[in-house]
This record gives sequence, C-alpha cells and structure tokens, in this order.
Amino acid sequence: MEEKKGEVILFGTWASTFCTRVGLALKLKGIPYEYVEEDLTKKKECWNTTPKLLPEDPYQRAKVRFWANYYDQKIVPSFYIIFGSKDKEREKAIEDLSQLLKVFEEGIEKDFPGQSPFFNGEILGYLGIVIGSHACNYQAVDEAIGVVLISEKNPEFLSWVNALKKCPLMGETLPPHDKLVARLSARLKST
Repeated sequence: MEEKKGEVILFGTWASTFCTRVGLALKLKGIPYEYVEEDLTKKKECWNTTPKLLPEDPYQRAKVRFWANYYDQKIVPSFYIIFGSKDKEREKAIEDLSQLLKVFEEGIEKDFPGQSPFFNGEILGYLGIVIGSHACNYQAVDEAIGVVLISEKNPEFLSWVNALKKCPLMGETLPPHDKLVARLSARLKST
C-alpha cells in the first residue's frame, strides 16, 4: 500500500486473502483507494541492490526469518506484559522473558555456530534490524520501569544487543534515550 497526495494505492493480487483484508478494511472505513494488480513474478517494489539483508542460502534465510518471527511473536509481547504488571506479576513476567531469551540464545547458537546472524559481514542484516530496533532500547525501558529486564541471566543476548548498539546506523536511527524514557514513564503512569 502506498499513499500519494492524499490518495491510497493498494498493490495486491486478486487471489490474496491478505489483500482482500486490506481492501475490506479500507471500504469499511470509507477510504477511497486505487487497486493495482501486482504480478508477483515481476514485483515492481523489489530492489536488488546491495547490501543484502538476508543470506543468499535459502535454508539460512529461513532460519533468520524463523528467529525474527520468534522474537516478534514471543519476546516482544512479553515486554508489554511486564509493562502492564506490578509486583509479583511483574517478577514472574520478567522471569518468563528471561526464559524466552534463553530459548532464543540457545537457538541462535545452534543454528548459527560461530557466526553472527545479526550482521551480514559488517552491515546490519535482517535479524539485526528486527532485534536492534527493539532491544537496543533496553536501557530506556529499564530506567522507565525501574527494573533490569535484560540481565546477566541472558549474557549472550545482552552481548548481541550491545554489539548492535555499537553499529553507527543503529545509533543514528534509534529514538533519543531521554525522550524515550519520558514517553515510557508517561505511559506507565497512565496505566
């Protein structure tokens, strides 16, 4: 989907249930849009420029996507549970997060022995983008809630995140620490 001068363009394919979902939602909301049929064998929005975000090998790509999905589906929601809880509930939620991170650590070690799936050489890779965009803010989260979430219980994860934080592109792109702490603190007070 693309927006131009107040106009919405939905790129899709007629047989895609996902495109149908978006079309239905736009119609329900009364948002006018232009539908553009996309030939999936000749995608218009695909860039073949370097650097590549995913490995060339299909099996390695699948493993990177698996762990990115694990992070998004298991670990990210656990942060929201921590935010919404207090006292004993929060302690349990933090322990649950630690266990999820342990599974992540062990899986990465097993699937990528002796290499970092977070970087493609010296450049950030897809998994580095997924993890870094979220986890590199851990110190702001810790400061806002007054509890250490990523600790020595998960040393590998902590070292990976700290390596990602050293990436200049990450530093340029992450939200400012103080501003994020203020926003998270305000959100906590409103719950």
